[in-house]
Amino acid sequence: MCGIVGYVGRQKAVTILIEGLKRLEYRGYDSAGLAVLQNDRIELAKKTGRVAVLAKEAQKHRFTGTTGISHTRWATHGGVTDANAHPHLSSDDKFALVHNGVIENYSAIKKFLTGQGYTFRSETDTEVLCNLIAYHYAKEPAAPGESRFLDSVRKALRHVEGTYGIAVICTEAPGELVAARKGSPLILGVGDNEFIIASDVAALISHTQNVVYLKDGEVVHVTSKEFFISTLDQEDVSPVVDRVTWDIEAAELNGHAHFMEKEIFEQPAALENSMRGRFSEDGSTAKFGGLNLGPVEFRQIDRFVFLGCGTAWHACLVAEHLIERFARIPVEADYASEFRYRNAPLSGNPLYFVFSQSGETIDTLGAMREAKRKGYKVLAVNNTVGSSIAREADGGIYQHVGPEIGVASTKAFTSQLLIGAMLALHVARMRDMSFADGVEYVNALKGAPALVRRMLEQAPRIREIAQRYAHHTDFLFLGRLSLFPIALEGALKLKEISYIHAEGYPAAEMKHGPIALISEKCPSVFFAPKGEIFNKLLSSIQEVKARRGPAIVITTEGCELPPGLADEIITIPTATRPCCRLWRPSPFSSSATTSPAPANAMWTSPAIWQNP
Repeated sequence: MCGIVGYVGRQKAVTILIEGLKRLEYRGYDSAGLAVLQNDRIELAKKTGRVAVLAKEAQKHRFTGTTGISHTRWATHGGVTDANAHPHLSSDDKFALVHNGVIENYSAIKKFLTGQGYTFRSETDTEVLCNLIAYHYAKEPAAPGESRFLDSVRKALRHVEGTYGIAVICTEAPGELVAARKGSPLILGVGDNEFIIASDVAALISHTQNVVYLKDGEVVHVTSKEFFISTLDQEDVSPVVDRVTWDIEAAELNGHAHFMEKEIFEQPAALENSMRGRFSEDGSTAKFGGLNLGPVEFRQIDRFVFLGCGTAWHACLVAEHLIERFARIPVEADYASEFRYRNAPLSGNPLYFVFSQSGETIDTLGAMREAKRKGYKVLAVNNTVGSSIAREADGGIYQHVGPEIGVASTKAFTSQLLIGAMLALHVARMRDMSFADGVEYVNALKGAPALVRRMLEQAPRIREIAQRYAHHTDFLFLGRLSLFPIALEGALKLKEISYIHAEGYPAAEMKHGPIALISEKCPSVFFAPKGEIFNKLLSSIQEVKARRGPAIVITTEGCELPPGLADEIITIPTATRPCCRLWRPSPFSSSATTSPAPANAMWTSPAIWQNP
C-alpha cells in the first residue's frame, strides 16, 4: 500500500504534491519523493523517511514547474533506500514514474532491457517499467493521431503481468501526464483547468470534489485543459464524473494527535450513521435497501460465505458466529486471498458477501470476481463510493462512516461488526426469530453508540495501562466464540501499529501449544465478559498466572474476578435498560485514547445500492 499524487495545472506542482502526500502518508512512510517537469527536464527529490523529510529536501530545490508526480512508499520490492524511493527515472532521463502494485514478470523484462543497453539505479520493479516505456518511446512512432507519450505507456503495459497504479511524465510532453490502473486504485480529480491524480480522494478533496474513478485497464491522458480516458486497446471511454459528498474537514485532524486517535473517537457517530434509517417502522428488524433480495430469496439461501482480508476477515468471523446463532444458517468465513486460488467446491444455493472498507482490496476484488464467474450472487459491505467492489457487486450495504485515513482500521471495523449483527437480525426475522426478540435485539443495537461513548471516557486510564506494558515485545490475545475474532483483531492492531509480536488464539486452545510461550515477559490480554463460558475463561487466566504471566482482563461492569487473578482489569459498560436475552451489542468494539471528536455527516451511497 503506497500513495500517489500527480498534478497538471497552473499552480506550482510541488505545493499540491507535498500537501497531497501528507494526506496519504497513512498508505506508506518508508520513503517519499517527487518529480517536477520544468525547463525541458525532470527535477527530482526523494528521501527515506516521512513526508516531512521530503518537504525539507524539496526546499533545497527551486521547483517552479506546474506538472509533477509524487509518491509515499511502503516498501514491497527493494529495500528502504533513497535509490529505491519513487519516482524513478528512465536511463535516458526522459521519463519519471511512480507506481503502486507489483510487476510479477519484472525479472524477464529487466533482462531484456539490459540486453538493449538500459541501465538501472535501483532494485525495484518500478524502474523496470519506466525503462520499458522509454524503450517503446524510442523504438516506434505512435499510431496515427495518437500521442507518442500515451502510445509508449500503452505498449509497455501490455507486456506487464501483475498489478499497478501508475503516473508518468515525459520531458518531451510538457504539461502532460499519463496514468493507468490495474488492481490498484487511481482517482482523477477534475478542477478548473487543473487535474490531480491520486490513489485516495483525501489527497485531492481540498482542490476539487469532482472525481472520476478509473477502472481496471483504463488509461487517462491529462493536459492542463482536458483529459481523455481509453483502454489499453485504444478504445475511448466516456468518463463518469462523480461528486465527493464529504468535505476537507473530514480529512483534518481537528485537534487530535493523529488520524487513528481521531477515528477511534468517531466510532460512536460512525455506528449511528451505519444504523440510521435501517430499522423497520415497528422496530423489530433491520432493513437494507441495497441487497436486491426479497424474503423469499433469503429463505432459499442454504449457506452464507463471507470473504475478506485482515481486519475485514475478522469482522466476517464475528458475522459468522451471529448468523449461525440467530438465523441458524451455516456460514463460512474465508480469506479472500485464499478463496480464489484453492478451487473450493461450490454447491447448493449460497450467498456471498465481501467485506472491504476501501472497496479496492485486490484479493477481495479477485475473490468476488471468481464467485461471480461461477454464477453466484455477491453482495458487499463497503465504505467507499465509486470503488471497484461497489461498482461490480450485485448489491450491498454501504457503511456510511466517512473517510478512514488512519493506518489501522477502527471505525470501519466496528461498523462492519455492527452491520454483521444487523444482517444476522435481518435474516433471523425472516426465519424463526420472534417479533419480541427482534424488538429487544434492535434496542440493544441502538444502545451500542452510547456504550462506546462511555467506554471512551476511560481513555486516560487505558493509556496508563498501555504505558506500563509498552516495554514488552510479545503479547497473547485470548477470547472465545465471537470474541475470538476480536482477540485476532487486537493482536493485529498491536502488530501493525506498535511493531510488537502478538498472537490471537481461542482461549481454550492456549493449553494446546501457545502456553509454552507464557512467561513474565509475555502479557496475555483476555476478553472475559460475564456469560455462559465465563468460568472457562477464568480457568485459562489461572493457567497464565500459574506460569507468572501478566494478565490484562477486559470484562463487563459488575463482574467480580477472584482476588489477585488479574494484574489489570478494564471494565466495559453494559446497557442500563434490560438487555436482550438473546444478544447484547459487543462492548469490545472500541479502542480508546483522548477526547471525543464531532460526528461525521452521512455519505451518499452508490445509486446501485439504493440505500436509505
